[in-house]
Amino acid sequence: MLSLAFKRIAILGFTWACFACSTSAPAAPAAVSIANEPAGTIIVRTRQRRLFLVVDAGHTISYPVGVGRAGKQWSGESYIKSKHLRPAWSPPAEIRRDRPSIPGVIAAGAPNNPMGAAALVLADGEYAIHGTNAPSSIGGFVSYGCIRMYNRDVLDLYKRVSVGTRVIVTP
Repeated sequence: MLSLAFKRIAILGFTWACFACSTSAPAAPAAVSIANEPAGTIIVRTRQRRLFLVVDAGHTISYPVGVGRAGKQWSGESYIKSKHLRPAWSPPAEIRRDRPSIPGVIAAGAPNNPMGAAALVLADGEYAIHGTNAPSSIGGFVSYGCIRMYNRDVLDLYKRVSVGTRVIVTP
């Protein structure tokens, strides 16, 4: 279960929370060691601003990410509920309050669409791991709770995982 109240957005009939995202050509993901999780598990370490995909016993692929800003972070366990390439985005009420000029829907593929190249929607449809159209946000505490990745990285992860993949988010 996720441990923080959720903010909602609607994409392709699903509802989840997050904000602003971008494209960039980051360096290739690095392999690192990690213990005790089965292959296929995604681990997000918020403080490190890193997402790890466990490849096999003791090895992962590591990606830099942007995570929730102060007051928007969460931790817990979830799973990938659905996967979408180039999703449209509807900002939740909280984001519309913070940015009243933002449109009600931003079309798939639009340069100002914060979902970027792909979205992996987490269980309960509240948050997503997604691309970004603001590459400078990667490595920061920047979102409304979603996990942002460089578009190249989210497309790589998209190919490697399936619906049902376990996701663990730690502080």
